[in-house]
Amino acid sequence: MSVLLLRLAGPLQSWGSAARFARRTTEAAPTKSGVIGLLAAALGRPRTADPSDLAALRFGVRVDQRGTPLRDFQTAHDMDTGGALPVSERFYLADAVFVAAVEGPHDQLSELRQALKRPGFLPYLGRRSCPPSQPIDLRQRDGLDLETALTTEQWQASDWHQWRRRHEKQVELQVLVEANGQNMRVDTLRDQPLSFDPAHRRYALRGVRSFPATVPNPRAAAHDPTIVLRSE
Repeated sequence: MSVLLLRLAGPLQSWGSAARFARRTTEAAPTKSGVIGLLAAALGRPRTADPSDLAALRFGVRVDQRGTPLRDFQTAHDMDTGGALPVSERFYLADAVFVAAVEGPHDQLSELRQALKRPGFLPYLGRRSCPPSQPIDLRQRDGLDLETALTTEQWQASDWHQWRRRHEKQVELQVLVEANGQNMRVDTLRDQPLSFDPAHRRYALRGVRSFPATVPNPRAAAHDPTIVLRSE
């Protein structure tokens, strides 16, 4: 098995697993349905295509930079009548960075990696208004499982965020991985994609396990209280 690692960074992201009328919320981390949709778009697939082969990949994500919750209000008009539609409330994550990963066969992940470099449809981070600010493809690692790949990958937070925490030699990050049938306590999330067809979107429940990962801080610097006493 192999693991394909993705860097999800941008000014805004929004990963909804549920929507009620004019209120569109976001999860605190990327959803499997959102990332699988991104990969399907990179392959150039239409929304009506069967996503089962991609949905079979095991999914995980690491929260490298939580970002700041943001709420927005949007107005719209009916294209046919011109009448005003109800104001919608939209939620986003600003300045967040995540490392997402899918685990599966080497050849399938290699195809996905090549598609990310030359995508059939432009990728976005949950919504079309949320473009990525960096290349999404991070790397492919062979012979590792999902947990090992996510806990050993270098910290991908933005430079200013790493510098702000420069007095910490190591940082603890949250990791969320798809439960693999083992007997353990898990949460559930309705983000297992069954169909992206706009006329009949369908998602199933999926087990999610959360645990902390400790990774080195490349910006760490030893604190020297005597530095202010030194002369040039």
